[in-house]
Amino acid sequence: MGFVEFKDLPELEIASGIKAYAVTTDTVTILHVRIEEGALLPEHSHYNEQVVNVIEGELELTVEGKNYNLMPGNVMVLEPNVVHSGRAVKACRAVDVFHPVRKDFAGSSFGGYPTEEK
Repeated sequence: MGFVEFKDLPELEIASGIKAYAVTTDTVTILHVRIEEGALLPEHSHYNEQVVNVIEGELELTVEGKNYNLMPGNVMVLEPNVVHSGRAVKACRAVDVFHPVRKDFAGSSFGGYPTEEK
């Protein structure tokens, strides 16, 4: 892919208040994420390994029922198929690395994670 500018990529809406740009190579997807304060990432899992790097703000990540507060300098490594969810305690920016490639992030839109009907 070479040199990439976010302005040339589609902005993906991951969930309400969560937007991202995805850079995809042959082997990994790197997701640059902006999360509004209070935004929720629904509980989900995927077959990809994920490395969550918080660059700015504070993200509460719930992994298999246990809460972790991630701030700049913290990294969470999620093995494939681990159930997780999140909430922005403060508006934050994060860089997520997925292996193998997240094919659902490789196109021009993302359908979003399923939400529970209430």
